[in-house]
Amino acid sequence: MAGLPVTSGSTVSFPSIPAPVTSVLERLIAAGHEAALVGGCVRDLLRGKLPGDWDVATSAAPEVVASLFPGSSWDNSFGTVTVRAGSERMPIEVTTYRIEGSYRDRRRPDEVRWGDSLTEDLGRRDFTINAMAWVPIDLGIGDGRLVDPHAGAEDLRAKLLRAVGDPDARLNEDSLRLVRAARFATRFGMRMDPATEAAIRRHASSVEALSGERLQYEIFRILDATDSMEPPSAAFLLMERLGMLSVLFPELAALRGVPQDKRIPGDALDHSLRTMDALHLQDPMLRLVGLLHDLGKASTLANGHFFGHEEVGAKLAEATLARLRLPNRAVRRATHLIRCHMFAYRSDWTDAAVRRFVRRVGPASLTDLFALREADNLASGAQEPARGGLIELRERAHRELARTPLGTAGLAVRGTDLIEELGLAPGPIIGRLLARLLEAVVEDPARNEHATLVELARSWLPGELAAPDNRSRHPASVVQRRTS
Repeated sequence: MAGLPVTSGSTVSFPSIPAPVTSVLERLIAAGHEAALVGGCVRDLLRGKLPGDWDVATSAAPEVVASLFPGSSWDNSFGTVTVRAGSERMPIEVTTYRIEGSYRDRRRPDEVRWGDSLTEDLGRRDFTINAMAWVPIDLGIGDGRLVDPHAGAEDLRAKLLRAVGDPDARLNEDSLRLVRAARFATRFGMRMDPATEAAIRRHASSVEALSGERLQYEIFRILDATDSMEPPSAAFLLMERLGMLSVLFPELAALRGVPQDKRIPGDALDHSLRTMDALHLQDPMLRLVGLLHDLGKASTLANGHFFGHEEVGAKLAEATLARLRLPNRAVRRATHLIRCHMFAYRSDWTDAAVRRFVRRVGPASLTDLFALREADNLASGAQEPARGGLIELRERAHRELARTPLGTAGLAVRGTDLIEELGLAPGPIIGRLLARLLEAVVEDPARNEHATLVELARSWLPGELAAPDNRSRHPASVVQRRTS
């Protein structure tokens, strides 16, 4: 926080508030309602940062807000109306002051009542740094009054993360607040208030009940550390210290104490955390892969080696990602990279061996796999050799990709060619022939000529037609020769 200290009631100027946000505040106030910026956007403005999200609290009931802003959406029971303002349709969440009842499911309040007090509304929030409001005085110049009943501005300046009111009560209301505490502490470089930390330890087991979707959101906010003062590893280490890591990610916590024979000291968990940090922050999914890439080491250690840990790790990662409710496509991407990350390249690989490697990994996965390997090396302190290293393999792989078809689309024949020239009916045999032709071209790119490939397929045809699976699984009409 720059400038003079601010306290509750101070006049604070925020001239950088975007015009769409100002217009929403102006319309609510002109209609006779209270309106204030609240929560994270006030916190970020006090830090001198432009918020990514804008939240407004108001005394107006949700239906009144919706009527003031045609085209807004309101489909929840918590009084939040999403207003899309300005020519860029900026989303601004406008929420009615509310008073909440108990939280029996540790996620949602059993009862929500509209309130008439901004101070009461702030009292239901999680941490003091998120329990501040800014009430406009003169929107034309960006002047407003800070409402800070829990001294959040002072905590922000002192870098202290503290729960609002009774920390046990706040954390008992919503278990996600424990994970958010780790995220906020590392994002803003804060130390934990002792009473809040003690309460988190007491409630750590409650995070087991978090839904995968809610946990996924928080984890990806940690991984996407574009504005964080500390790397993602700091948040996971804090979760470990507070007793949450073994509950949320037991497979990851099991790596603590697993020895590593690396240049950089530390165990398998330390190495995994360093690998995650070394990956590009603009790809949080790849960072998650880096975190999970060695999960198999906890159960495969034998005589100083981790034989097959990539296969075991891929299965463990699949289970972990399934709990986070990640899309199947993301799970497949992660497990494939983990399964492939232990490749061992040498300069004496033939060009055909390089092509087989690219074919096995998949051209679309090469960039990710090389990034993962680079991060793995950095986290190990491994030195790339002058010859036979990752740079050389990358260059050779890209060279082969440029001159050799590594997918059936690059073959000089199509399935229709095989149907016409070999007299086959459409069916699974066409796909199998194309796959065999592709393997032949990977071994020798000179074979990728139309006539050569047709003759190769013709030579394989008797065996394909006679294969037991063709007779038992496919009707004769599917693989018979065409008669016209």
